Amino acid sequence: MDPVRNPYAPGAGQRPPELAGRGRELDVFDIVLERIARGRPERSLMLTGLRGVGKTVLLNTLRSQAINRLWGSGKIEARPDQSLRRPIAAALHMAVRELAPRHRAPDRIDAFLGVLKAFAQRGAPTGRGGATPKLRDRWQPGIDVPAASGRADSGDIEIDLVELLTDAASVASDVGTGVAIFIDEMQDLGPEEVSALCAACHELSQLGAPLIVVGAGLPHLPAVLSAAKSYSERLFRYQRIDRLDRIAADQALCAPAEREDVEYEAKALDLLYEKSGGYPYFVQAYGKATWDHAPRSPITAADVRVAAPEAEAELAVGFFGSRFERATPAEREYMRAMAALSLVEGATDGGGRDDMDAAVPTAEIARALGRKPASLSPARDALIKKGLIYSGERGTVAFTVPHFGRYLRTQPA
Repeated sequence: MDPVRNPYAPGAGQRPPELAGRGRELDVFDIVLERIARGRPERSLMLTGLRGVGKTVLLNTLRSQAINRLWGSGKIEARPDQSLRRPIAAALHMAVRELAPRHRAPDRIDAFLGVLKAFAQRGAPTGRGGATPKLRDRWQPGIDVPAASGRADSGDIEIDLVELLTDAASVASDVGTGVAIFIDEMQDLGPEEVSALCAACHELSQLGAPLIVVGAGLPHLPAVLSAAKSYSERLFRYQRIDRLDRIAADQALCAPAEREDVEYEAKALDLLYEKSGGYPYFVQAYGKATWDHAPRSPITAADVRVAAPEAEAELAVGFFGSRFERATPAEREYMRAMAALSLVEGATDGGGRDDMDAAVPTAEIARALGRKPASLSPARDALIKKGLIYSGERGTVAFTVPHFGRYLRTQPA
């Protein structure tokens, strides 16, 4: 098989050649956009799921839907060590630039940009003792108009964000469209920023303003939002993005292959689904390796068996190993105990099923390690901060990466 024609794309956030199994999510968002365009009330959207299920790809696709409807849009990736002010200012700047050519009043655009500049600069750091900040901190939003005063510049992120997003929605309303802000890795926002974002979405919802936030994050994102504002459970529409079912996984493999005049035998598809578990990233990884090893069409189960070790070796280094290397020895010990217990947990609910998504009680981890639960809190909290595990329910933890437990059980202690 010609490797140049290999259609599969196992990359971080890289759109696969066939976006299979996400039709429902695309349809729901299309309805959201249409309802808002008609002045109907609608909620912002939160996508949650494990790593490797295609949240970023879906987020980008939803943004394309908004752009196709002539909405202003911007996208950011949240980082735990970065303030929300700069990235969201840049995203809104991009969104309003998309709307500006259709606005009849340039002064109105300039007025908003002045507010946006004031919002961005209000969070600019200063040097120690009032000294000039370092070059990397002397960031400017790239807006030519002078900063406004008295709007979105109080220094309180909650007050300022409500005012800023309300003004952005007003600009979009002037041209009969909307603004959509897309936030990836949303669980990494700080507590104050999550609270501010919830408050802004709440205000916009009450006003019926044409601005929505579409967030994507790990499975515990709903808990993060709920901890910030109790009403967040009713404020957002939550959609869990999970592994592909068998039909969708087969489509993700077969549709791009058919465009290259290549077919799969049924047993090959059986084995590929067994290997990948239906996780989109793994589907692409095994599909790419199998294509490169198959001598001809149709692709057989024997081709899959020959290619699987290469796919697994690549996943071990790039997908699993890079994450494992970020953990300290104490954190690795914690995860190894989790891995051993997750196999036991999975075996109790499905007749021996190796369920890597099973949550593990933290008390059981402490018992397995012969330690007091409180002494393990630093390791647990550090792993959560690094995005390697999450706590969906109080007293339990689970891996953010599918099949990570299986990988850990193959590593030497």
